[in-house]
Amino acid sequence: MKDRFFFLLLVSLIFPACANEGADNADTATAAETEMEAGVEEKPRKVIFFGDSLTAAYGLDPGEGFPAIIQSKLDDAGYNYKVVNAGLSGETSAGGNERVDWVLQQSVDIFVLELGGNDGLRGFDPEVTYNNLQAIIDKVKAKAPEARIILAGMEAPPNMGQEYTQAFRGVYGRLAETNDLSLIPFLLDDVGGIPDLNLPDGIHPNREGQKIVAENVWEVLQPLLEEVG
Repeated sequence: MKDRFFFLLLVSLIFPACANEGADNADTATAAETEMEAGVEEKPRKVIFFGDSLTAAYGLDPGEGFPAIIQSKLDDAGYNYKVVNAGLSGETSAGGNERVDWVLQQSVDIFVLELGGNDGLRGFDPEVTYNNLQAIIDKVKAKAPEARIILAGMEAPPNMGQEYTQAFRGVYGRLAETNDLSLIPFLLDDVGGIPDLNLPDGIHPNREGQKIVAENVWEVLQPLLEEVG
């Protein structure tokens, strides 16, 4: 009788403990799942601006450049996106083709390609520029097939001659059509050639110019954000 009493007492102590342990494990699992779900939801998508001194905001604080202004627009509009400024002053399309693999080590949802301006300034063959930009586009598509690409169009300076400037301009339209890309026809529209909107060098936008450039980008980027989500 005494042994039976101790057996029942032992059972009564063990089973509630097991039940509590199971409940604790279930609560822990639920909490972990909730944290994982929250983490996935909160992780921002990424917009990479890959370009030259225009993207790098040459002559200004990086926070005054158009990529930083785009980040503010994204935040204000409630888009959960992080902007990455991968601009490098002096970059050519050839240099960008060599550098892009390193930049693509990170994830990307929208890739804004802004290169070729230095090619035009130096009078590079437009077909060489075309091939370099196409190679960059191919690498982005291979690394991130779901990423959307925006191509920022550029213009060659008029002193290069009409034939050259037309051929150079055509590079961007051809690339956009061939690869089904979103195109900013001319990144520096309403800024290029206007002294009050550029630094003394006459090439790089000042603070006010950067705001207009950001609007040029936003006009193409914002509809894409609605599609990507």
